[in-house]
Amino acid sequence: MSVKRDSFSLSFAVGAYGTAFGAASATAHFSILQTCLLSLLTFSGASQFAVIGVVGAGGSALSAIATASLLGTRNALYGIRMAPILKVKGFKRIVAAQLTIDESTAIATAQDNEKDQITGFWHTGFGVFIFWNIFTLLGALGAQAIGNPSAWGLDAAVPAAFIALVWPRLVDKKTRLIAVGAIALSLVLVPFTPAGLPIITTSLLAIVVGWRA
Repeated sequence: MSVKRDSFSLSFAVGAYGTAFGAASATAHFSILQTCLLSLLTFSGASQFAVIGVVGAGGSALSAIATASLLGTRNALYGIRMAPILKVKGFKRIVAAQLTIDESTAIATAQDNEKDQITGFWHTGFGVFIFWNIFTLLGALGAQAIGNPSAWGLDAAVPAAFIALVWPRLVDKKTRLIAVGAIALSLVLVPFTPAGLPIITTSLLAIVVGWRA
């Protein structure tokens, strides 16, 4: 019962954050349909914020896709970790791939036995998916209802969201130095490169540092 309770609590908390995405997407001039499709089909918070951040800043669709793909590569690693546990095939495997996110993997791998791992994965994955899409719609509708979202400061939602995603992961000197280096590199590149390229470059910086380690 504990794993189901934990799954629900985390699902609701993370799903409610979809409100920020919906509002930020409306600020970046995405339609409600486009916003909801991003949550339904992409279903990866960091990648979704990257798409609207790059496009909202005037970047190309190619830059947005490249940035989102780099941020989403960690999900592939989660899939490798979860595959031996879930042991799914066919259509169920496709569904499992869509639900393989930070939260479902975290809850699953925190359990002591395989049964609870499987329960935690499915309950958390579906829970986040449902709440995230509901709150995405509410956020987009709310942002459009107030007129110009930028006038209310909602244009700050994208950078604020990235800070919220990154901050808990800066747990030691090495990760903090990488973050500072990424910030410095992006600030140098912003005046001279198209929107989206600085984010891609800083992502590559993290990959290079990790590979060297």
